[in-house]
Amino acid sequence: MHEERTGALRRDAVGLREVLFQSVTAMAPAAAVAASIPAGAAFAGGSLPLAVLIALVACLFTASCVAELARELPAAGSVATYAARGLHPAVGFLVGWGYVFVEMLVPPLLLLQLGFTAAGTLHEEWSSYPADLWWPWSLAGAGIIAVAGYLGVRTSARFGTVLGVFEILVFLVFAVLLIGKAGDANTLSVFGTSHTADGYAGISGVFAGSVYTVLAFAGFEAAAPLAEETRDPRRTMHRAVLGAALGIGLFYVITAYAMTVYFGPDRFAKFGASGAASWDGVARASFGLFWVLVFLAVINSTIANANACANVSTRTAFALARIRVLPRLLATLHPRHRSPVAGIALQTLVAVGAVLGLGFGYDPVTAFLLLATVIVTVVVGVYIVVNLACAGYFLRAGRAAVKPVRHLLFPVLGIAAFIPALLTAAGLPVFDFVTELTAPVSYAGPIVGVWMTAGVAVLLLLIRRHPERIAETARVHLDAYEPARPRQDGAVPR
Repeated sequence: MHEERTGALRRDAVGLREVLFQSVTAMAPAAAVAASIPAGAAFAGGSLPLAVLIALVACLFTASCVAELARELPAAGSVATYAARGLHPAVGFLVGWGYVFVEMLVPPLLLLQLGFTAAGTLHEEWSSYPADLWWPWSLAGAGIIAVAGYLGVRTSARFGTVLGVFEILVFLVFAVLLIGKAGDANTLSVFGTSHTADGYAGISGVFAGSVYTVLAFAGFEAAAPLAEETRDPRRTMHRAVLGAALGIGLFYVITAYAMTVYFGPDRFAKFGASGAASWDGVARASFGLFWVLVFLAVINSTIANANACANVSTRTAFALARIRVLPRLLATLHPRHRSPVAGIALQTLVAVGAVLGLGFGYDPVTAFLLLATVIVTVVVGVYIVVNLACAGYFLRAGRAAVKPVRHLLFPVLGIAAFIPALLTAAGLPVFDFVTELTAPVSYAGPIVGVWMTAGVAVLLLLIRRHPERIAETARVHLDAYEPARPRQDGAVPR
């Protein structure tokens, strides 16, 4: 097989449907509903639907900023390019350095969840199945994702679309059943503050719950790195990012409402991710074999999320390797599928190595928590920088281009929403509801610190020897293929 080290990704390979589900599956809606969002119930209690609604509004501020920049700067580098153009190319490099690192860790995170979820469920149903035989499922998932990525963006994105539709339909049907069975217990009071958990009365409990549920929205920006492979990318990217954040946010609100009114708002503080007081537990106890569909939807969600984030990591790595701030090998494209095959190979090695190394070094659940903390810490930091970049980009564009609400107010509100989430993810006890992290999960901070310090060292070396490469982080490569498009202020983009 012969491979190319130069050239472009496949143009016009996918459309709105595929890139919309790229973002949707990166948010892992089924896994978030079953595992992430219930974390907020310990604080918001039966007012969790209000907490989710507040988190939705908060995340839409940042989604709007990402969507505005994606329309102006359609590039595989996505958040790195946005930061480079809105703030400084050096900031763009560091954002890209951190973003590639954590997006490469998302597939092993989800493969660990796939492994321990499948093994645990099989052991519960058939005690003869070893509960610790999780790793074959993880390796099988890694193989599926590698093959989908190798066959190109069309195959990978359409695969994600099918998986995304399935998991959403299962939980929407379940939500309708729950609302129907709740009968007279249906109440809009769950969108108030009267059902919060003991010790977190009123709006403080709702706020604490919303901080935890905000983390379920991570991934709405995942469409952006497919810009160079998408039809009409300026329009499509904008619609996909906002559509995913809004659509899945409403999905979260509906499912949270359904389970809250069915389970009982006043005892919902005890609801969690496992046991009788969980989505799986309720499905098993009250809906017969429907729990199998819930289980399959969560398994499906882990594969879909891993697939979407593998697309993100390999495209971002390709964009940075193309301008030679990462090894040029990562810009290698398959001559037929136009997939970044070297990046896919590296992603697969990282996934398998992290799954087996951390999974056996600790245990799969502990490894999952460690990786999740590393990932969320960096991703939330990236969101904060992108909000700043949105304001910076449009202020630089000139007064005529600036829309004060979208380009100034929304970035400030987005930053305000994600700073508490960043502190919570890092385990910094600034708020009384934040739990201080313990080892080995507490190693996440030093891991991120070491990686970003290495990035600063590489940045300084490149500035000294190849400053033009750092400047290239601000380049939108599609501009070489498109006629100059007047910007909102009438100027021609660089």
